Amino acid sequence: MAEKPDNARMEKFFNNAGPQIPKDHYTLDPLQRVNLEELQNLIDQKRYFVLHAPRQTGKTTALYALMRHYNAGTQYRCVYVNVEPAQALREQSDKVSFVCASLLAAAAEMHLKDGQLQAAFNVWRKEAGAAEAESAVDWFGRSIRFLSQNDPQHPNNPRPLLLLIDEIDALIGDGLITILRQLRAGYADRPHAFAQSLILCGVRDVRDYRIHSSANKEIITGGSAFNVKVKSIRLGNFSQAEMNALYDQHTAETGQVFTPEARELAWQYTEGQPWLVNALAYEVTFEMRENRDRSRTISAELMREAKERLVLSRAVHLERQGLG
Repeated sequence: MAEKPDNARMEKFFNNAGPQIPKDHYTLDPLQRVNLEELQNLIDQKRYFVLHAPRQTGKTTALYALMRHYNAGTQYRCVYVNVEPAQALREQSDKVSFVCASLLAAAAEMHLKDGQLQAAFNVWRKEAGAAEAESAVDWFGRSIRFLSQNDPQHPNNPRPLLLLIDEIDALIGDGLITILRQLRAGYADRPHAFAQSLILCGVRDVRDYRIHSSANKEIITGGSAFNVKVKSIRLGNFSQAEMNALYDQHTAETGQVFTPEARELAWQYTEGQPWLVNALAYEVTFEMRENRDRSRTISAELMREAKERLVLSRAVHLERQGLG
């Protein structure tokens, strides 16, 4: 087989791990999967709200799309930050806050090309001394205030900040409580000294959190620790039309056809759950090596075989989704 030239474009594929990368993966427009008009109203009203859904449903992909959407405009600045790395510190609330602040500084530099918070963060650490700095519990809120008040493009009239916090429910105990309370404490100062609007993203709605506080020796609900939340939005599954549109992208890219019977079986097996839709299609079009011959039609028989192969592989999400 002849080698592909160095500039040959890699064929897209169905993504079964992590956020969507449109240049690599068959992707439905994430902004079509959320009610952008509803989100816009909440943001304009300076609301704080929750986006939640099971794992591998497209939450992070949607957040990245929202960030790109708002940063392409001129009205807002938008930063996405994933706080999951702070989970390792468990209930050490001071260190959790410190790490979340550090993550936010890095995210602002990456997504906004704004290194002011990172520079300020380094100065604060130096002034306080490493040990004292890491023991301050208000690091995260302090960093949000700084970022809200300092806009390198508009220093005299900073654009309001939109903050998207992913994997919030990876945090536990007093570490989670301190982050939620810092967000609540800054709410009254928005938009000039805190984030105008904020999305907390996780697997569950924050109102369902039952957080054990080691410091207070009690159970604290997420609703009481973060009672400024106005709404919860759940990211749903694909519709059958959306699943078919995703599979159509593969046909348009490669010429390989899914029969109507194969598509109907895929819908029965997945009911539109995004990870299952992609995993099943990836199995039948890529893992089943003979089907990499794009002249082969994906039939109902091949789709059944792909489903059985997924079940036998004991893929990590199958039990959660009910296919296994």
